[in-house]
Amino acid sequence: MTIRHPRDHDAERAALRTAADRLLGGTPLRSESGRLTVTELLRESGLRRDVVYGDHKDLVEEFQARARAQDHTPTLARSLADDNAQLKQKLAEIASALAKEREVTAALRRLIAELDLELHAAREDGRSSRVTNLPARRRPTPRG
Repeated sequence: MTIRHPRDHDAERAALRTAADRLLGGTPLRSESGRLTVTELLRESGLRRDVVYGDHKDLVEEFQARARAQDHTPTLARSLADDNAQLKQKLAEIASALAKEREVTAALRRLIAELDLELHAAREDGRSSRVTNLPARRRPTPRG
């Protein structure tokens, strides 16, 4: 035999209303996605589906109407979409800058390779007397 505790219908209605307000305002506490669905309303309110549909179906319909009036785009989703668009723009700019830097780097690598080949060819031809050697690097002396 199970003991049934009396339910507080006013508290359930208040929980549904505040959950609906949080979802529509884009500040959910329990919902992972923040989508404007009845499932997310139930998750946000913490109430069971049978309780909500049994006694508070009018609040579910009110929530659905408010969601439709909001064009199905909650504030949180709109701000995430705006952030996503800005990040895509930044990514495109950075990718373009990276491509330019890669072109410059490739040109410099080709130039270094060509100069290295010319230096080796000059040394082999015996023209090394015309090639000026750079002074050797001095090794730093340990200071004590």
